[in-house]
Amino acid sequence: MTEEIRIDKSKQNVRAMFDSIAPKYDFLNHFLSLNIDKIWRRKVRRIVNNYKHSQILDIATGTGDLAIELSKTDTKKITGVDISPKMIEIAQKKVNKRNLSDKIELKVADALNLPFGNNTFDIVTCAFGVRNFEDLDKGLKEIKRVLKPNGIAIILEFSQINNKLYRKIFNFYFLKILPFL
Repeated sequence: MTEEIRIDKSKQNVRAMFDSIAPKYDFLNHFLSLNIDKIWRRKVRRIVNNYKHSQILDIATGTGDLAIELSKTDTKKITGVDISPKMIEIAQKKVNKRNLSDKIELKVADALNLPFGNNTFDIVTCAFGVRNFEDLDKGLKEIKRVLKPNGIAIILEFSQINNKLYRKIFNFYFLKILPFL
């Protein structure tokens, strides 16, 4: 589960940052998003339910919230990967507590060098992880490589808000309140 993987020095800082915040990650994620992240994960699950699949890969799984949400689908197996061993440890505890270890497997892995063969997964998901890819193009190519033909990728990430009023409110919250918190 938490076997050591080799990562280059540029990724060691990302790993160290996520290892250091792992114990408080769930609280921060839910608090800072005002629990909207939970709604978005349920929406991803509903999207997944529209596609025939048996294997899902959840990249940047963190503490496993999306993988656990996806376990409510009829998928046979979900594999969650993250570069942070501490995140994977917490995710594994959550999986064990919910008796989902037969459905969810967790691994320490680098999203830019996935330890899976070509055309392995029906669906690949990534929630709030793409922004941390050191090389976005390489990360997207890895997703495409491990997807089966006609597979789908679902990337959940923040974007710019088109509505001017909501954008001002969001920017105030994101730029003024979040840094303070």
